[in-house]
Amino acid sequence: MRVYLTRHGTTEWNMIKRLQGWKDSNLTEEGVSRAIKLGQKLNNVDFDVIYSSPLTRSIDTAKYIRTNKSTIIIPHNGLKELSYGMWEGMLLDDIEKKYPNEYFIYRNDPMEYLPVEGETYEALFNRVRDFLDEIKNIQANNILVVSHGITIKVIIAIIKNLSMKEFSLLPVYTGTALNIIEVDKGKMKFTLENDTSHIEGQLYDEIII
Repeated sequence: MRVYLTRHGTTEWNMIKRLQGWKDSNLTEEGVSRAIKLGQKLNNVDFDVIYSSPLTRSIDTAKYIRTNKSTIIIPHNGLKELSYGMWEGMLLDDIEKKYPNEYFIYRNDPMEYLPVEGETYEALFNRVRDFLDEIKNIQANNILVVSHGITIKVIIAIIKNLSMKEFSLLPVYTGTALNIIEVDKGKMKFTLENDTSHIEGQLYDEIII
């Protein structure tokens, strides 16, 4: 089985550096364009099913990638972004000013990160592991997975068995960057990572969540 994994397209809050988490904002024209182009790139892939974070920016991205096909889209809470609690809806600059120590730890030492009414990395890792264990057991040839920047970092870390230090050094892939995972007898490995060949112009939203 092949798993085609991507992040949602660029959003309005991405562009102004406002933290989303479980809150949402609409795709920009660029975000829609990227999703459409990825759909064109994958047009010849016959997806058995599409799994998406239930957040609107991911569902909308999945629909654009699906094009006019009838493939079912299944919302899955395991694919939601990290919940940032009180930080959600705040500008990154304001978070860094108001919570300098906590923000530094969040960016650099995830094991020590304690959210302000949000979700711990441990909780995120646990729900992502549950999702990966679930899809290992489905009968399919190709599935599409649409998720979020930090959640995709967690997927990478779990599949590659990375340490938390290695996890913290991973980049956040830009919107609609494509990754492909081969699943064979319960084992997962990446055969393609961070492919942006369908995206034109500057990749400007890499670190915006």
